[in-house]
Formats: sequence, C-alpha cells, structure tokens
Amino acid sequence: MNRLHLLRDAPASGWWNMAVDEWLLQTAATRGVPVLRFYFWAEPTLSIGYFQHLADRAGHRASQGCPVVRRASGGGAIVHDRELTYSLATPVRNRFSSTAADFFYDLHRALVDALCEWSVTATLCDPDHRDDAAFLCFQRRAPGDVVVADSKIAGSAQRRSSGSILQHGSILLTTSSSAPELAGIDQTTGCKIDPHELSRCWCDGILDRWNATADEIAVTSEDTDAITSLGTARFASHTWTQRR
Repeated sequence: MNRLHLLRDAPASGWWNMAVDEWLLQTAATRGVPVLRFYFWAEPTLSIGYFQHLADRAGHRASQGCPVVRRASGGGAIVHDRELTYSLATPVRNRFSSTAADFFYDLHRALVDALCEWSVTATLCDPDHRDDAAFLCFQRRAPGDVVVADSKIAGSAQRRSSGSILQHGSILLTTSSSAPELAGIDQTTGCKIDPHELSRCWCDGILDRWNATADEIAVTSEDTDAITSLGTARFASHTWTQRR
C-alpha cells in the first residue's frame, strides 16, 4: 500500500502559505513521501500568478484592500477568502500517477467524487476548452477545471523542480466581498459546505484512488526556521512581488 503525509494548517499570511508550499516542493525528493496539505488564509489575500503583472491588479477594484503575494506557479489571480486551499508535493518517482497530467486529473476527479457527498454535481472542463485572458483565475477556463452549474469552483496549477512536483489550488465555497463577481458552490447550488468536512472527504477519496494511507504530520521548529527564511527572502519580498 502507498503512503503519504497529511498536513493540516491553521490560517496564515499569504507569504507564509506560499513559502510552505515552496518548501514542500524543495524537500519532496529528500523526504521521499508525498505531502497533502490543506490550509487557510488569515485574511482575504490576493495571490497573482508568476507571469502576471502586478499593475494589472489595479483593474480589480474589489480586492484593492487585500494584501498581495506572487505565487511561484502560473495561472490567474485568486482572491483567497471563502475557500479551501490545498497543495500536494511529491517526488516524481512516487506520484502514484503515470504522468503529471494524470496526477492533475486524479486530484480533481477525487474532488468531483467528494462533492457528491453533498449532492453537488460537478464536472471537469472539456479538454478542448481554454480561455486564459481574464485577470482572475476563476474567470478563466482550462482543461480539467472543476465546474458546477457552469461556474468554475476549483482550479489548480503545477510547478516542477529538481525531480519533484507541486500542485496547489483552491475550491471556491462561497462568494467573497473582495471578489463579488465570482459565484461559489453556495451560490450555484444553495449548499453550504464546511471546508474541514470537505478536506476530510476529499482526502479519503484521494487515498482510495491511490490505494494509500496517510500519516498526519506537523511543521517542526526546525521546519519553521527554514520556511521563514525562504518566505522572507522571496514571498514577503517587495522585489519578488514587483518582479513583473
């Protein structure tokens, strides 16, 4: 049977959340065991994709009061607020899926199955459908995005480094006042889903799909020092945020 580690984090700042994900990617190969992480945000936060221009955020008025962090992954901007956020970092040799694309779809299909527990019918975006012009991620469409009633409710991005893969993404549970144009699962179905319950159900589905067991882990004080060093040097840095 396969094995992975499960990390459940308390709400944190944008730079810290991105630093933990990057640290998980950088240490995945030496750890040798995939880590599935569920986490939250201490306040509504705008994350922009690696290739986006910071100046473009001026066109989105509702999120002007939000702190901003630049991700190391691509894709559109996300207002992290009323959502569940996840990441999974794994060595390439131990990703349980034959290709990176299969890895991506495995996680999203497990989410579609998990939503059935709340009688929410979700589908994956058509492989031929792509629209990446919008500033906000949830107004874009890419193959494999999770859609409910024609509204995108989940999207993910991948980043690869030194024989490891990081996939992270967000599940939009309900509308945020910092992105009022986006409908969450609550608005599209009338179903209010507790993020902790969803994470448990989704995790169970991932484990079943990969014939795996999970051991819960926590960040140690030594880990915290490494994450803080990485975060302050990059994700909390104005140079990093303003690089484009």
